[in-house]
Amino acid sequence: METEQVVGLFRNITTQTLIEALVVIVIAILLVWLSQKLLPWLANRLHSSRRLLVLAFIPTTRMLVIVAAVIWIVPLFIEPTVQNTVVILSVTGLAVGFALKDYVSSLIAGIVAAYELPYRPGDWIEVDGCYGEVRHVGMRAVEIVTPDDTVVFIPHQKLWTGLIHNANNGGASLMCVVNFYLGPDHDAHEVRRVLQDVALTSPYLKLQQPVLVVLEEQPWGTHYRIKAYPMDPRQQFQFMSDLTARGKTSLRSMPVRFARIPPEQAMEPGA
Repeated sequence: METEQVVGLFRNITTQTLIEALVVIVIAILLVWLSQKLLPWLANRLHSSRRLLVLAFIPTTRMLVIVAAVIWIVPLFIEPTVQNTVVILSVTGLAVGFALKDYVSSLIAGIVAAYELPYRPGDWIEVDGCYGEVRHVGMRAVEIVTPDDTVVFIPHQKLWTGLIHNANNGGASLMCVVNFYLGPDHDAHEVRRVLQDVALTSPYLKLQQPVLVVLEEQPWGTHYRIKAYPMDPRQQFQFMSDLTARGKTSLRSMPVRFARIPPEQAMEPGA
C-alpha cells in the first residue's frame, strides 16, 4: 500500500477528536471495572446455577464493552468510505486469521475426528497424561471428566501432534491392570493361582472376558500383573482397589516377601 493510500485512510485529527476518543476509553475502562465489581457482588448473593450464570457474564460484558468502544473510536480517526472499509476488513481478517490459526486447526481436526472416531462419548481416553471419560465431543474440543471429577477440555488439534490412548474404544470392555511386586524366593505357580482366584472372586469382574496373571522377573524380584475386565468401565477404580486390597491380604497369608524396589528402578518403564 502506497503512502498516499495509507494517509488517505485517516481523517483530520483535531483536539476535539482526541478528547472524544479519550472520553470513550475512560468510560469503557470504568464500565469494565464496574462489571468486575458489581457482577461478582451480585453472584455472591445468588445460589447454584444462577450464581454461575452471573459469573459467566463477566468476560462477556467486558468483551461487549471493548467491541463497542472500538466501533465508536475507529470512525473518529478513519474515513468510513467503501475503499477504507475494504482495506480495514482485509487487514483485520489477516490478523484474526493468524491469531485464530490454532482454533481453525482444531475445527478441522474436529471434522476429521467425526469421521475417524478416535473417541466417542463414554470412552476412557488419555491425552498428554490426562485420563478421563469422554462426556462431550464438540466442534473444537473434546470434554473429559477425570477420576477426580475435574472437567478437562482437550482441543482436537491434539490429533495432529500427540498420541491418543483409548482404553475401551467405543465398547463396554476396559482392561484393568493391577501390579504386585514380590521378592524372588517364592512359588510362582502358587502365587499366580492365588492372584487369579482373587480376580475371579471379585464382585466387579466381567466373567465373559479372560483373566490373566502375567509375571516378569526383575533384578529386585518378580513383577506380577493381574489383567482383567470390570463389568462396567466406570467401575474400573473400584475394581482395581478391590483386587489390590484382597490380593495383598491373600499374599500376606503366604510365605512370600513383598519387594522393595529401588527408586531409580521404580521409575523405569515396565518396573
